Amino acid sequence: LANQLAAHLDIENDAHQQLVQRFWQSPTIAKKAGCNAIDMFDEIAKGKIKAIWVMATNPMVSLPNNAAIQNALEQCELVVVSDCIAKSDTLKFADVAFPSTGWGEKNGTVTNSERRISRQRPLVEPFSGAKNDWQIMCLVAQKMGFEGFDFTDPSGIFEEWAQLTDFENNGDRLLNLSALVGLSQQQYDNLKPVMWPVLKNEPYKNGQVFANKQFSTADKKARFIPITPKLPVQQTSSD
Repeated sequence: LANQLAAHLDIENDAHQQLVQRFWQSPTIAKKAGCNAIDMFDEIAKGKIKAIWVMATNPMVSLPNNAAIQNALEQCELVVVSDCIAKSDTLKFADVAFPSTGWGEKNGTVTNSERRISRQRPLVEPFSGAKNDWQIMCLVAQKMGFEGFDFTDPSGIFEEWAQLTDFENNGDRLLNLSALVGLSQQQYDNLKPVMWPVLKNEPYKNGQVFANKQFSTADKKARFIPITPKLPVQQTSSD
């Protein structure tokens, strides 16, 4: 997400920026949120974004104001599209097209809205020439000379994610997978659905959040946002 650092960390929080930078040993780190999907295409149309890589979506169909999306893609200097189908409304604007895997070909993990992590195992082998999105990104990054993209298996990506959730985490960050750090390949392959947090030293707290009435804020208190209800613009009548 363009408004977060990895592992659900706040992109505009100085301490979080420094933490991720220490973990990755990165010379630089993003310090402000990027554009959301709608704003991104507005910025492309203004000429402020020169290149876009579309992955796992079809903005010509999924986003509102189709004419504006088309106008932006037509103006963009470089459009890269990764897709698991040969033709789509967005693919026709691609300068570079990568064949990627579809849902039933993917291998990795999925986290649902109740924080439950499940292994996703492929139903079929990928079609000839198709690669997973993470493989495509790693290959492009390596060609561009970037370090840190030497993953050979999704288990390696999961391991880095788990390590980051545990890095300098003294209980102040809810996302903590300390008990899943250092899994063997077999343990990763056989991973059963589990709800985070998954704590190595406090397994009795696994899956629990806010049970101690402590929240993920500086003073550990919950935040409530009052609202002023507004009636619909178009009122209904008795008829």
